[in-house]
Amino acid sequence: MLTTTSEPFESVSVHSKMSYKAGSFLWNLGQFSPLVPRNRTLRLYPLKFCRPNVSHSNGNLRNFLLNDFGNGIQTSIRYLFQDAIILKSRDGSLQRKGLNIATVFKVDRLHCPKRLSFDPRHSLVSVGTFDDGWKNVNAHPKFSSGPELSKEMKPTPISYRKLSQECNSLSDVLDMFSKAPTFPSSHYFSAMWTIAKRMSEDQKRFEKHLMFGHPAFNQLCDHMMREARIMHYHQLLFSLYAIVKLGVPQNTLVVQTSLRMVQALDPCKNVDALRAGLWILVEQRVWKIESVITLQTVMKYIGNDAPIALKKKLEIKALKELDKFSPLNSQRMFEVLAAMNHRSVALLSECSKKFIDNIHGCPFKILFSILQSCKELKYYNLDLFKEIADYVATTFDIWSLKQVFFLLVIFESLHFRPIDLMDLFMKKVIEKSEFLNSQNINSILYMYSSLNHIDKCQHKEFLEGISNALTGCLHHISSENLLKAMYAFCMMNYFPLALINRLLQKEIINELLTSGDIERNVHRLRVLDTCLKLDGIAYHSAMDLPLPPLPPAPLLSHAKVAQVLNSLLGGEEYFARNVRLPHNYHIDFEIRMDANRSQAFSFSEANVTSTNVQRVAVLCVPRSLYCLDSSHPRGFLAMKVRHLNIMGFHVILVNNSLMKKLNMEDASKFLKTKIYSVEATLTTDVNLQSTY
Repeated sequence: MLTTTSEPFESVSVHSKMSYKAGSFLWNLGQFSPLVPRNRTLRLYPLKFCRPNVSHSNGNLRNFLLNDFGNGIQTSIRYLFQDAIILKSRDGSLQRKGLNIATVFKVDRLHCPKRLSFDPRHSLVSVGTFDDGWKNVNAHPKFSSGPELSKEMKPTPISYRKLSQECNSLSDVLDMFSKAPTFPSSHYFSAMWTIAKRMSEDQKRFEKHLMFGHPAFNQLCDHMMREARIMHYHQLLFSLYAIVKLGVPQNTLVVQTSLRMVQALDPCKNVDALRAGLWILVEQRVWKIESVITLQTVMKYIGNDAPIALKKKLEIKALKELDKFSPLNSQRMFEVLAAMNHRSVALLSECSKKFIDNIHGCPFKILFSILQSCKELKYYNLDLFKEIADYVATTFDIWSLKQVFFLLVIFESLHFRPIDLMDLFMKKVIEKSEFLNSQNINSILYMYSSLNHIDKCQHKEFLEGISNALTGCLHHISSENLLKAMYAFCMMNYFPLALINRLLQKEIINELLTSGDIERNVHRLRVLDTCLKLDGIAYHSAMDLPLPPLPPAPLLSHAKVAQVLNSLLGGEEYFARNVRLPHNYHIDFEIRMDANRSQAFSFSEANVTSTNVQRVAVLCVPRSLYCLDSSHPRGFLAMKVRHLNIMGFHVILVNNSLMKKLNMEDASKFLKTKIYSVEATLTTDVNLQSTY
C-alpha cells in the first residue's frame, strides 16, 4: 500500500509535498511501465467516506490489473486519492492534476457521546494553490458534483504559519477567528499550538486557561466538528494532534468527532487489490528500470509490507547499479531502505563507503537522516559513525548547539560514544548555560550517564552547571522528571543535596509510588537509596515508606564460563554461582583468592572477613551493556562495578558474545589473564589441563 506521512508544522506545504511525492512516484512508474493505455483517459474522483459496491470481473487479479487496468481499477483507485485528477497519455507523457496519496491510520473504535450529524447549511469551501500551480478544491460533497465552483463560493484561505507569526497569544488567534472565520478551522488550532510551543510552562498554563474561557473557543470547536467530514486527512490529523496538545479533554465531543472521522480512513479491499497489482507490475518491470532515481523512488514507495522476494529483487537491481550511484544517491539509499524496512548489509556498506568519501559539506538534515535510518534498520557501522562524529567535531563551530544535541541523542540510541564530540558539547554547555532548560536537562543527563562519559578536566564543572540549572526550575519540574534526573546523577556519582532534599520529601515519595510508571519509579528509588548508602554521601535521610519487595532475578547458568572456571581453578568448590549480595545486587560467579590474586581458595577454607582474602566477582555481560564495539561499560553497569568495588570485590567483566566465539582453550586463556594478576600469571604455574 502506498502511504505517506508528514510531521505537523513543517517548513513547506504539506499538501504540495504530498502532491509532489505522489506525482513523482507515478511519473517514475511511467518510465518503465505503460500504466495507462494511450487511447484512454482515466478519471479519479474525490475521496468519499462511503464505499459503494464494487463488482470485478471473474478473471484473476493478475489479468484484471494488467489487461484491463483502464476499465476495472477506477473504483479501486478513487478511494486511494483525494481531489479530482486526470491522467492522460499524450505523446508518451503522463499528466497529473492535484494528486495526493492518502495516509491510512488504524484507530481503535471509539464511541461518540452522541450520534454525529452534519448540517448541509454549513457547507464550507476553500481553494488553495499549491507550489506547482495546481488548484486544490475542498468542497462539501453536496456541492462537488459540478465541473468547478463559482468564485463567490471561494473564501480566502488562511495559513496557520501567518497566524502564528501575527499573533502573540492563543487569545489573539481566537480574536481573529471571531472576526472572520475561514475554512479550515484546523489552521486555527495548529496556529495556537505553534504559539504555545514557544511559551514557558507557566505562560502556557495561563494562556490555556484564557483560551478555554474565550467566547470564540466553543464556536471554533463547533466549526471544527462540522468541517471534520470534509477536511483533508492531513488537516484532520494535525488539528486533532493540536487539540489534544492544547489540553482539550479526550472525552469531549470535538475530540471524539475527529477520531470518528479518522476511523473512516480504514483500508479497504480495493486498496489491497491495487497494492497487490502494483507489486506484480513492479516485479515484472524491475529489470527494465534504468534510472537510479526511478529505482529508488519505486523502492521507497513500494511499502514496507511488500513481499520479501520483491524486496530482494529490488536490492539485487540496486547492487547492479552501484557504479551509477552519485553521492546523493548513496545518501538517499539509507532513507529508501528504511522506508521499505529492508536491511541490506551489502548495499548499506557500499553506500557508507561512498558517503564517507564525500562527507564534507554534508548538511545536518542528511547526517541525521542517515543515523536515523541506521537506527531503524539496526545497522551498526562503526566506521560510518566515527566519520560523522569526527566531521561534526572538526567543523563544530558551524553547527548550532541544538543540532549537535540531536546528533548526540541519536548516537546514544545507537550505543555509540563519540568522545571528542561529547567533550566539545560539554564545554559549550558550560559556556552557554542559558541553553539549559527543564526540557533538555534530562535528555543531556540521560545521554551522558547512559554512555558513561566522563571528562576529568571539566566533568565536575559540567555537572555543577546542570545541577544549578535544574535547581533553578525545581518548583516547575514534575516528580518523575526529578527522579529521572537524580537517577542519572547517581550513575555519574554526583549527588546535589538540594535535589536530594526535594526528592526525599514524603509527599514526593508517595506520589512516585502511587502514580505514573510505578515499577520504574521503584527501581530508580532503590538505586538512589543504594547510592546514598554506599557512595559515602554526607547527608542521607532514610525513606519513611518501605519499597515493594524485589521480584526474583532470573538465574542464568552460563555453562561455558562455569566449565572453564571448573577446569582453570581445579573444581567447583573454588567458585560459587548466582551469588546474591546486599543492596539488591547479584553476581554470576564469586571466586576467593589471596590478596595478590595468585591463588584461589576453596569456599570451605577462605574466611570472608580475613584481610588476606580477595573476593573476585565475575559478571557475564551482554553486548548491549557496552558502548558500541568497545569494552567501555555503559551507565548502569559502570555504577554496579563501582559499588562492587566499594563492597570489596575485584570485578571481572566477561562479554557473552566474545565467549561464544572462543573455543574452550582460548576461553581458558582469556579468563586466566582476567582472574590472575599479571605477576601471578608470569610466575605461577597454573594447571591448565582439562577434560575437553
